[in-house]
Amino acid sequence: MEQTELVFVPSPGIGHLAATVEIAKLLTQRDRRVSVTVFIMKFPFESNGGMTSDSDSIRCVTLPSVEISSGQMSPGVFLTEFVKAHIPLVRDAVHELTRSNSVRFAGFVIDMFCTPMIDVADEFGVPSYLFFTSSAAFLGFMFHLQFLHDYKGLDFNEFKDSDAVLEVPSYVNSVPGKVFPSVMFDKEGGGTEMLLHHTRRFKQVKGIMVNTFIELEPHAIQSFSGCNARPVYPVGPLLNIQVGSGGAQQDANAIMSWLDDQPPSSVVFLCFGSMGSFGVDQIKEIAHGLEHSGQRFLWSLRQPPKRVEWDFQAIMQMLKKFYLKGFYIGWLELER
Repeated sequence: MEQTELVFVPSPGIGHLAATVEIAKLLTQRDRRVSVTVFIMKFPFESNGGMTSDSDSIRCVTLPSVEISSGQMSPGVFLTEFVKAHIPLVRDAVHELTRSNSVRFAGFVIDMFCTPMIDVADEFGVPSYLFFTSSAAFLGFMFHLQFLHDYKGLDFNEFKDSDAVLEVPSYVNSVPGKVFPSVMFDKEGGGTEMLLHHTRRFKQVKGIMVNTFIELEPHAIQSFSGCNARPVYPVGPLLNIQVGSGGAQQDANAIMSWLDDQPPSSVVFLCFGSMGSFGVDQIKEIAHGLEHSGQRFLWSLRQPPKRVEWDFQAIMQMLKKFYLKGFYIGWLELER
């Protein structure tokens, strides 16, 4: 039986990687003729081991380390250049895959931040699909802003520190300029053009898979009907659920016990991903907002990289000065 091989290229970072492995599992479980190779890019400062899969149809390959000088690049620009530096490695690895006569190489599935890999797919004459790990609403937001910038001459800085709002087809409510991602205002550092460039390239893929589902985002998914964007497929929810043990399990039990004691639908969950962390001043701003709102919350407060001065216990003492109704946790398994 001839196997159909797909190549997945996720962004660095456990959140993107875990979701990629989950969608690979979904595809291989649906059709036993499909096999997947996941090429893993690791940042030089990452110390965790590579991802593995318990499926015989999925192979995870950690690419050799690539070091580039970040210089004065913004994080988004650095990530794009980091992905570009892996193009030769991915190209060579795919050449090795295609040498087998028993495998039909069918295409690439690339992460939302790995659009440079579209060029590699084109070299091999196979289609590329995008895997968008954020929401369908945010995908529509990116498309709409790229349209307004490229065809209507919109300057994003009009919304910076402004009370202005923007009507976006994928959102039910207007979007305040104050909540726009800061990278959109990084014109001098290249972040703005980086985001626009990725969005333009989204239109060059065969289709877009989004980690969401219709019941969660009916309005956003419907907003793509009849537009010129590529077909959008809701493939979620993709969950990497693992049962913890030991201290992590005890922490999880304490969290669940606290949540059980709160009124229904009363808790806001603050979590900014496996690479999302804040300095002391930003933490104070979030705490001020929570105090002002009076909202109950569960806050996953992740420690920044070691190069940033940060003391968790000191942070906790500082937060006690606010009148807050919430529960703090560090970065741990949060699936429950």
